[in-house]
Amino acid sequence: MPALGGFLWLISYWLIGEVVIHFTALPISSGVIGMLLLCATLAVRGRVPSSIAAAAQPLIGLLAMLIMPGVVGVFFIAGELAGQWTAILIALVVGTLLSVLTTLWLLKRLIGQPSGH
Repeated sequence: MPALGGFLWLISYWLIGEVVIHFTALPISSGVIGMLLLCATLAVRGRVPSSIAAAAQPLIGLLAMLIMPGVVGVFFIAGELAGQWTAILIALVVGTLLSVLTTLWLLKRLIGQPSGH
């Protein structure tokens, strides 16, 4: 049952993201806002509760399925993006490189530190 409590955490932060988007009209996904707030909360706490870890673990295996709707949606607006492929390609390459470099930097920084367990 710990996974149920973890899903409640995840859904709560998603709903908090929805509220933030509703009141601020930010052009960002409520899921992104919610996950940033959850990340900040976990950073302040200094650990990930076992219930959140239990809920998140199966979702990691389904990550490709969670991303799929956004990827498929690109095909429906391909005509609108026709003149912007260079900018899109540059954004994809730079974003991927920054993501990899950030992950490597964080891994290098955290490796060797006790995990607190």
